[in-house]
Amino acid sequence: MKIGLYFGTFNPIHIGHLIIANHMAEHADLDQVWMVVTPHNPLKKKSTLLDDYHRLQMVYLATEDFTKIKPSDIEFKLSQPNYTVNTLVHLQEKFPDHAFSLIMGEDNLESLHKWKNYKVILEHHDIYVYPRISSENDTSLKGELAQQNLDLKNHPKVHLIDAPVVEISSTFIRNNIKKGKNVQPLLPHKVWEYIDHNNFYRK
Repeated sequence: MKIGLYFGTFNPIHIGHLIIANHMAEHADLDQVWMVVTPHNPLKKKSTLLDDYHRLQMVYLATEDFTKIKPSDIEFKLSQPNYTVNTLVHLQEKFPDHAFSLIMGEDNLESLHKWKNYKVILEHHDIYVYPRISSENDTSLKGELAQQNLDLKNHPKVHLIDAPVVEISSTFIRNNIKKGKNVQPLLPHKVWEYIDHNNFYRK
C-alpha cells in the first residue's frame, strides 16, 4: 500500500488541510494519506500549541468520515527532537509492506536541502508537492539556491501535484477565535464543536 505522510502540528486542523489531504488521496498515486501530528518539542516554549492528544483528537474528528485519510500519532512515540528521516525509518520497520511518501508544500521543498539526511529521504521515498502562493510569488531565489530548487523540482522522486491553492492558516484561526470572530466556515464542524466545548484558543 502506498501511504502519503502529511506532517503538521494541526493546531487546529482546518478545511485547507483536508482539501490538500483529500486531493492527494484522490488524485496522486497514493492509497491513503496519514495526517501525522507533530508532537510538542519539550525543548521549546509551548506558547499556543495545544496538548498533543487534543490536536490528535481534532484530526480524528476531522477525518473519521474519510476512508482514505487517517490520523497518526507515530511521532508521539519517538524521542525528541525528532527528524523526518528517523520517522520514515521507524515506519518502514513497523509497516514493511507499505511504501511511504511525503506530502509537502512548495515552500517546504525549497528548504528540503536543509533537512537532516535529505538525500537519503529522496533516495528511498517519493515526495508529492502541492503549490503555495507564497512560493509562486517568491522572487528572492537567486543563483545557486534557485538552481538547487530547480534540481529538486526536476528530481525523479519529486511529483508536483496540481492541487488547489489554499491559503488558510491555523495562526489566523487561533487569532480570530481569541478576538471572538466567527471562524466556523474554516473548520470541520466536529472540530469547531470540540474547540468551542473546551474553550480552546480564547486566551
